[in-house]
Amino acid sequence: MSCLIVVAHPDDEVLGAGGTIYTMTKNREIVDVCILSGRAEARTNRPSDNELVEDTDKCLALLGVHKKYLGNFPNIKLNTVPHLELVQFIERTIIDSGADIVFTHHPADLNNDHLQVSLACQAAVRLFQRRSDIQPLKELLYMEVPSATEWGLNSSINGFRPNTFFEIGREGIEKKIEALSFYRSVMHEYPHPRSRETLLGLAAYRGSQAGSNYAEGFELAIRRI
Repeated sequence: MSCLIVVAHPDDEVLGAGGTIYTMTKNREIVDVCILSGRAEARTNRPSDNELVEDTDKCLALLGVHKKYLGNFPNIKLNTVPHLELVQFIERTIIDSGADIVFTHHPADLNNDHLQVSLACQAAVRLFQRRSDIQPLKELLYMEVPSATEWGLNSSINGFRPNTFFEIGREGIEKKIEALSFYRSVMHEYPHPRSRETLLGLAAYRGSQAGSNYAEGFELAIRRI
């Protein structure tokens, strides 16, 4: 099984699926990560370019990621980029990675970059309808990114409703927190959503929903039988 995580910014991949990535790669499954706004220029307390690259590489190495794809699209301005450019970038990544499962942002996220990536990803996974040499994906899943997904307050859009759970165990959540700590100025003190206590609690809660020992929850959007 080959998986591709498609996100807007460095750290989204860990917040949304860090424990699942670690658990999959530990089981010798291939996981690639695509970050569309790899430079995250507008981030508060952003480190230097070299430091951000170093942080990203350390994080992905700890999680066992096979390959990273970095886009240079503008941070917090993805709504200014032609939709087709985002779609085609993701399509090329899907083709190159050979992924049959894709994880991306939930379309109700408050963060507009997350929304744009989700919409582009939804279009990109239909590539098989335009290319006879491309196989349909097996699954498309939406992630929850703490401090963004829970702030999806637009009641006209269905919020995040997890219906698929990946058990990650205590080791998985600890590795997720360790990987996230490589990103400078991202972790905060409790009760911030990006604190150690909150991330542990969320994994315990998602695990209890599925009757498992710590888990990450996802919303299954597409499954091909």
